[in-house]
Amino acid sequence: MRLSIIGTGYVGLVTGACFAEVGHHVTCVDNDEAKVRVLREGGIPIYEPGLEQLVKSNTALGRLQFTTSTAQGVENAEVIFIAVPTPPLPDGAVDLSFIEKVAREIAAAMTRYQIVVDKSTVPVKTGDKVAETIKRYCKAKVDFDVVSNPEFLREGFAVEDLMKPDRIVIGVRSPRPVAAMREIYAPFDAPLVVTDINSAELIKHASNSFLALKISYINALSVICEATGANVIEVANGMGLDQRIGRRFLEASLGFGGSCFPKDLSAFVKISEQVGYDFALLKEVQRINALQMDRFVKKISDTLWVLKEKTIGVLGLAFKQNTDDVRMSPALELCQRLHKEGARLRVHDPKAMAKAQAVLPPGPQVEYVDDMDAVAEGCDALVVATEWECFRRLDLQRARRVMTHPILFDGRNLFDPAEMERLGFIYKSIGR
Repeated sequence: MRLSIIGTGYVGLVTGACFAEVGHHVTCVDNDEAKVRVLREGGIPIYEPGLEQLVKSNTALGRLQFTTSTAQGVENAEVIFIAVPTPPLPDGAVDLSFIEKVAREIAAAMTRYQIVVDKSTVPVKTGDKVAETIKRYCKAKVDFDVVSNPEFLREGFAVEDLMKPDRIVIGVRSPRPVAAMREIYAPFDAPLVVTDINSAELIKHASNSFLALKISYINALSVICEATGANVIEVANGMGLDQRIGRRFLEASLGFGGSCFPKDLSAFVKISEQVGYDFALLKEVQRINALQMDRFVKKISDTLWVLKEKTIGVLGLAFKQNTDDVRMSPALELCQRLHKEGARLRVHDPKAMAKAQAVLPPGPQVEYVDDMDAVAEGCDALVVATEWECFRRLDLQRARRVMTHPILFDGRNLFDPAEMERLGFIYKSIGR
């Protein structure tokens, strides 16, 4: 089919490239001329495993093209996907101005029946507003359908998640667009759940909020484990064998971050308030997440006593592994808090250092180090802040030799406490 994707961020670009990979002809639209120029040349503005090759190969085959013109995207497509940002407002609600603007642009360019698919994460009943906007601004007065098709992509695993999804959710007002949506997703061989449009919009926020709840639950348990001498990993393993619970998202850590969970959690709390329900459970999830960082910073300050003029090496800047995304990154928040206390930082991330510098500028107090094994040189302590797999292979013998004192704070529980003790480290992790 001929498809257009409006927005080439983490969701839009992955969606467009994967749709092209299975044979659809895709036009990706973005209003950032520099980004479109990079994409046309075969580059990508983000790091996502496997994505660059998909973009290059499908661009070369002519199945994937890029433009800054929404009108061209509408003209080229039978189905138009909206995948633009929905950032948070100061009160936790969602800024829908990008969605509204794109809906108006689509409406102005429509000359025939088309399906408009909202793939951005939006509050329930946004589909009604999109449909109302298109109807209002469509001069041709043609018929159309609005569909909700929420994404469930994990940054760092987005290509894998889209090519091998565990489910595809389609929210519709009538059966008319269902056949086209089935055709689009037929190559992906996954259960297709067809619901009303409001339910589809709720599924996304409900899913992310529940996953955030699991993370905060295991982080709350990590406090109990530390207080009682238990091991949070063993507790999580025992819990995870229960099929009703499952092991995923039971990793104690600094807390969740990124562009999805914090934003979606706040939005769902706000949505609930607007319909008259105080979702106190989700507010507690937010509180636990904030306290987890407070406890970790206290663990560092209690051990080092005074942070001012201490040199601390930080491994990890991205909010999670396999991405260069530093939006609402716990690792960057930790760096900022240590920096505010007067610590000198030596930092490293395999992919996110360029983007991190816009938030944490290099200078006399912040040094970006290209080699992860060199970060420890002259440090009073090391901190693991992001769960990159390569950090497990850190040269700990070298680190011990070059540090002022061998102290390691593991915010991702990558190392074995007994082995770290054998190597002579003061080792502090989470929940163990």
